[in-house]
Amino acid sequence: MPRRKSAGGVSSAIRKVQQQARGVLITLQNEIRARESEVRQLKDEESRLSQLFGRTARAAKAAPRVRARARINWRAVLKQLPKEFKASNVRAVRGLKGKRPSEIFAAITRWIDAGLAKRKARGVYERA
Repeated sequence: MPRRKSAGGVSSAIRKVQQQARGVLITLQNEIRARESEVRQLKDEESRLSQLFGRTARAAKAAPRVRARARINWRAVLKQLPKEFKASNVRAVRGLKGKRPSEIFAAITRWIDAGLAKRKARGVYERA
């Protein structure tokens, strides 16, 4: 059965909804542009202020200042250890708590290569 054309009231209601949607969309786009402009102004102001401190804003975010630590004298650490020690004993020495395991085992390996320590068993070492 062929369809009849819809009454004029339905198509005009759809047109009204479309016009309202266009109006809302235009309002949103204008608001977005205004906010983006405000963000740009704030970023410009931030960069001007950060230049007063001699740092760029990106550098301030990317690289927070970290306190420089003095070099570790690993031979002095070895002298503080008991005759027979483990890696956990090395970590217990003051200033080495935050060291990565790879750094501690590298030091132990250097001690062994230098003849300052010997490996007794797995994970157990002895000062020479």
